[in-house]
Amino acid sequence: MTTAGNEPTGAPSRLEARPEVGKVIVSEPELQARIAELGTRITEDYAGRPPLLVGVLKGAFMFMSDLSRAIDLPAEIDFMAVSSYGSATRTSGVVRIVKDLDVDLLDRDVLVVEDIVDSGLTLSYLQRYLLARRPASLEVCALLVKEGQQRTTLDLRYVGFHIPAEFVVGYGLDVDERLRNIKAIHAYAGPAS
Repeated sequence: MTTAGNEPTGAPSRLEARPEVGKVIVSEPELQARIAELGTRITEDYAGRPPLLVGVLKGAFMFMSDLSRAIDLPAEIDFMAVSSYGSATRTSGVVRIVKDLDVDLLDRDVLVVEDIVDSGLTLSYLQRYLLARRPASLEVCALLVKEGQQRTTLDLRYVGFHIPAEFVVGYGLDVDERLRNIKAIHAYAGPAS
């Protein structure tokens, strides 16, 4: 059986077959099943008070898109961009707001949609920053949490997957702005030689 692109079904795409793309950490079917579960839970938890979803760019854009469609409420959407990695594969610990929100958070139920929690320092900073705007509530939905890497205690209401402490790419996550468009989440095997 072949796909529209004439590649055998189940075979890795050309992108996934690149030498720098390592083993699958979370497959596409696992991602979609878990996002559906998160969407159902968020719909139940926020019944009667649709949340403002705040996506953290750029890594969370795919997750935010799929999650927002899995939530059966008239949720609003906005985006922020923060930087703590630059072009490195480890967080620098220095957080910069690159793009701020366009909407007022006062008395809003805010759900931050984050791609990955590594050290937790960026998210901790972001939570303090947003809480200063006096939302009615502020919760976090993180697709991935790296095991054993947090340097601060975080209260994460919704978590997609706990993963090993590896640098990962795909499904919005990148290395030097590349490999975001892989459908699954893979370990990063290092630069191609």
